Amino acid sequence: MIVGVLKFQVSIFEARSLKDKRRVLKSLKDRIGNKYNVSIAEVGHNDVIRTSILAVATVANEKRFVESSLSTIVDFVRRIPQLTLVDYSMETY
Repeated sequence: MIVGVLKFQVSIFEARSLKDKRRVLKSLKDRIGNKYNVSIAEVGHNDVIRTSILAVATVANEKRFVESSLSTIVDFVRRIPQLTLVDYSMETY
């Protein structure tokens, strides 16, 4: 069993309030969770209006599959116009 964790920071420049930020993040979390069958949560900068840190977790039998899935999610986040991907890291256990 291989567990993969992707942690990434995004900026939401158009957010003018925490409500705006949470609306964008909820949409992002729902889309990623449904499309890639992973768990995702906001794990940092919860009360900062224009930035957030999110973590994605997935489990599979092969390390290559886990790494490929997490890389696909990074590419997906990069293509979202409301967000800017600032930084990310991937780990497998």
